[in-house]
Amino acid sequence: MRWVFWILSLFALAVAIALALRFNDGYALFVWPPYRIEFSLNLFALLLGAGFAAAYLLVRFIFGAIALPAQVREYRERRRRDDARAILLDAVGAFLEGRFGRAEKSAARVAESADTAAVGSVLAARAAHELRHYDERDAYLARAEQLAPEAPSMRLIAAADMLLDQRRFQEALVVLKRLPEKHTAALRLELKAQQQAKNWEQALQLIDQLERRNVFDALQAGQLRRFAYSENLKRKALDQPALDDYWHKIPAEQKRDGKIAAAAAQCYLALGGVAQAQQIIEQALALEWDSELVGLYAECEGGDTVRQIERAEQWLESNRRDAALLLTLGRLCARQELWGKAQNYLEASISVEPLYSAHLELAQLHDRLGNADAARRQFRQSQDLAVGQLKQISGGRRRILL
Repeated sequence: MRWVFWILSLFALAVAIALALRFNDGYALFVWPPYRIEFSLNLFALLLGAGFAAAYLLVRFIFGAIALPAQVREYRERRRRDDARAILLDAVGAFLEGRFGRAEKSAARVAESADTAAVGSVLAARAAHELRHYDERDAYLARAEQLAPEAPSMRLIAAADMLLDQRRFQEALVVLKRLPEKHTAALRLELKAQQQAKNWEQALQLIDQLERRNVFDALQAGQLRRFAYSENLKRKALDQPALDDYWHKIPAEQKRDGKIAAAAAQCYLALGGVAQAQQIIEQALALEWDSELVGLYAECEGGDTVRQIERAEQWLESNRRDAALLLTLGRLCARQELWGKAQNYLEASISVEPLYSAHLELAQLHDRLGNADAARRQFRQSQDLAVGQLKQISGGRRRILL
């Protein structure tokens, strides 16, 4: 409806101007001695309006002509930027599709534009890395550093990630130290680098930081922390004072973890610290049951075996169907030469879960008792289970490689 209002307004204005001109009898007189010029007022108004319009158009034309070169440059720059963005989108799409050769070529073209030079150079570097063109990759990264030295984060993150892919973790750590600030992605890369470098103390600190940032849930963080503590304990397996000191520094919550307790017990057993290993296992199992951990209990040789049997039988009251516990009791009883009980426990373990280690232990027991046929039968079953387990492991690895 607005256009109808404007049309009616223009018609009304035209009618008003026509009536004003019709009833206007005035005139305009210009005197420049000895000349005298006289116009009707209507004609003078028309000439004045036409002159103003002509002057306005002339001024607009002059200013437009002056600004024309700048407008042409701006238009060309805008077209260049649009073309660069289109090429950049093509490079990103090709990279995500896995067409790294095309992605590298497109990104290299983008790197020639000032606005997208840094992004294009980093993207080209990543594509070249996927193609294993490492010299070209390093050249692209150098170009990105030259073009955008004030914004290094994108380039440094990419460089560290690619170095870690080559397992050049020490160089990756050096690169990450150059970051002005470490956001979550940088911390994850640093954790990966510290794990590859086997710097478990630093890895534990990073796991805590990432867990606080909700990168890992409690289960993931627990698995990573468990592995780091276990590996750190293994590094101290040749130094009793260092092992004692580190074990005491581990938080009580982590000591309850079966995997960490198992790693500590194995380290103490390697150093001959049977009493410490036995204590660690008993304390951990008292807080949380772990079938894998109880298997180490029989390896604590040299202590009070009768007490160990009594303690294990107490655990059996609430874990009667635990094959590892039954196997442990069989080994302990065999060590104490309680042949009948040892055989019963070993056979019970096999009935719950037939493991090659249980068959092997039972075969050795029969061999001690002079039951040659039973010993050979158990040795054969142990061998068959061991071969089957190896085939399963090799098959699993083959599927992973495929």
